[in-house]
Amino acid sequence: MEKIWDTIYNWAVTYGLDILGAIVILVVGKIAAVWIKKISEKLFAKSKMDVTVSKFLGNIIYGLAITFVVIMALSKLGVETSSMVAILGAAGLAIGFALQNSLSNFAAGVMLLVFRPIRVGDFVEAGGVSGIVEEIHIFTTKLKTPDNKVIFVPNSKIAGDTITNYSLEDKRRVDMTFGIGYTDDIEKAKSIIYRVLSEDDRILKDPAPQVAVSELADSSVNFVVRPWVMKNDYWGVYFDTTEKIKKTFDAEGISIPFPQTDVHLYQAQN
Repeated sequence: MEKIWDTIYNWAVTYGLDILGAIVILVVGKIAAVWIKKISEKLFAKSKMDVTVSKFLGNIIYGLAITFVVIMALSKLGVETSSMVAILGAAGLAIGFALQNSLSNFAAGVMLLVFRPIRVGDFVEAGGVSGIVEEIHIFTTKLKTPDNKVIFVPNSKIAGDTITNYSLEDKRRVDMTFGIGYTDDIEKAKSIIYRVLSEDDRILKDPAPQVAVSELADSSVNFVVRPWVMKNDYWGVYFDTTEKIKKTFDAEGISIPFPQTDVHLYQAQN
């Protein structure tokens, strides 16, 4: 027993401080990792980041901090950690290559949630498709098309392509084109168009609608008609104005020509 106690005593003297130091590193390091995680999540919350993303990033930061603390504790005990770091680095690199597309989608999802070029409820054109944003996930974004199809688009495709958001601004301009015959009165046609626009309460007075001759086409004199509306009234105004101008032109004797071909027949001389 005396030899055993001597062995324990010598071992404690030799390694006791290192073990105590390693324990202190683990305890203090864990407390610091939790503190860093909470601070990170608060910063993410202030930046209005999505809760799911902020918690996920907070867990990643916590995991990295704990890994660093464990390596420090092992180093305090005299364990060779350089090879361990190299193995972890190699494993991380291999995982990164294996999950390259997923990590790309994740990074793009974080960027979409942080900078918010699109939001839930927006009508957008992105990643080669158009639709209303239903949900923004970590890896994909869910869109619903006007004909009620649901499309899941990889976030990397959205973030790496041009995004057209039709819902960010409250006002939108409706662009329409109407043609009249060359023999019709241009001023009369313009006054009719202005009258039709003024009778629709959905069309804004400021900015004022624009009506102008834009082209002398093959079969018609074309007008561009550009009223401004609130974004939710866009399609209603577009369809109603098109129909009403057609009916008013008919009632007022303004023709709307269409492409046509004249065929001339000549009597052959015998």
